[in-house]
Amino acid sequence: MSLSYISTRGRSPAVDFTEALLRGMAPDGGLYMPTAWPRLDPAMIAAGEPYAAIARSVLTPFIGPALPAQALNAAVDRLVGAFAPREVTPLVRLENDLWLLELFHGPTAAFKDLAMQLAASLAEAALEASGECLTLVTATSGDTGAAAVHAFAGKARIDLIVLHPLDRVSPVQRRQMTTVDADNVLNLAVQGDFDDCQRLVKGLLADETLREGRRFSSVNSINWARLAGQIPYYVSTVGQLAGQGETRPARLVVPTGNFGDAFAGLAAARMGLASAGFVAAVNGNDALARAINDGVHTRRPAVETASVSMDVQAPSNFERLVFEASGRDADLTRGLFADFARDGTVTLPHDLLAAIRAEVAAVSIDEPTTRAELARAHADWGRVVCPHTAVGLAAARALPHDGPTVVLATAHPSKFGRDVGAVLGFEPEPAPVIRALGDRPERMTVIAPTAEAARAAVSGFRA
Repeated sequence: MSLSYISTRGRSPAVDFTEALLRGMAPDGGLYMPTAWPRLDPAMIAAGEPYAAIARSVLTPFIGPALPAQALNAAVDRLVGAFAPREVTPLVRLENDLWLLELFHGPTAAFKDLAMQLAASLAEAALEASGECLTLVTATSGDTGAAAVHAFAGKARIDLIVLHPLDRVSPVQRRQMTTVDADNVLNLAVQGDFDDCQRLVKGLLADETLREGRRFSSVNSINWARLAGQIPYYVSTVGQLAGQGETRPARLVVPTGNFGDAFAGLAAARMGLASAGFVAAVNGNDALARAINDGVHTRRPAVETASVSMDVQAPSNFERLVFEASGRDADLTRGLFADFARDGTVTLPHDLLAAIRAEVAAVSIDEPTTRAELARAHADWGRVVCPHTAVGLAAARALPHDGPTVVLATAHPSKFGRDVGAVLGFEPEPAPVIRALGDRPERMTVIAPTAEAARAAVSGFRA
């Protein structure tokens, strides 16, 4: 199957994988989606294949002839080589019918490494083939930026500009971005919240003048390649469950901010992966939960929480969910998000809301409940988890399920040692990659949350 990619807003031409990867967002402001969903190989899942084999099988049809097969093989080899455990994403049983999927064994101790390592290798291969150069701009609530800096630092044909909200990421997350000494990386600390960073990135991507003489794209989960790189670990999960003797479909609980991780799971289901449903677990920044549970999508200022990577009130990948659940109605999707951009609120049509609820449930977990879950995980299972994982565990408890449940553990707890320590009375043992940060100096530039400030910083970088 050879796939092309279309915009959720229906007013941009179809492109191949390389163009979707190197452009990031469609010219009409929409997000790229594959024209069809390839089918997973049931035998591969049942056999419990190694992660590398799963990743190659899942991603090959998405890439098609846009890149040579050796480009994907090299990208997968680099990914697997950057993770310590043999399983890459080990599945750990906590108790009967409850598992944690550990996604934090990579170079920056967070799940973003899994897709970012792939995206970096594939982008490098595409640019070497075309002779082009690329500027990447990305918004981060913490983990995306760290993973991007680690994956793209030092790339000869790629410049990386990362926007993070000033004083609203954890100290470890910030230092993972700002202590990397690479001339092709610029860290911008925005005097606002993540949604401000995301708004600025979308504005930059829509500015065609910035594309003059080079490619200009993003590695947020608005980039299809980033999102596709997260599908394999859902497939691996089902194989690992079968290997532990569990053949019943599992419910998957996903701590989420920008909804990319959760949508990757929904994509796996569209490709034929068996599940008992998906739960999007959000913190007090509950825009997604309100949209799904109340039918009104409203933007509010983000509030600070311990689970900082989820402090998002305008999740970009909700647009992909609307597009898919509406039967790929680009006119409806374009109209809804135009209204949302203009008014900051939109009411979802009844039929669309019913279709969304059939795809995914959502629950919001407040800070006291998050702290209680951190304490409970340690008391009941001897597990120290990060605040985001605690949100997922609390969500699983809030929506009881008769059958197996898998909660995605998205980051190593030592990335958020101060918040975890405040609950448990001790800080987690640092992950080796965090201990290696040492006391290196930081490099970042503070900017106002305005389009003018962002454009000036981007235009001036390596001019």
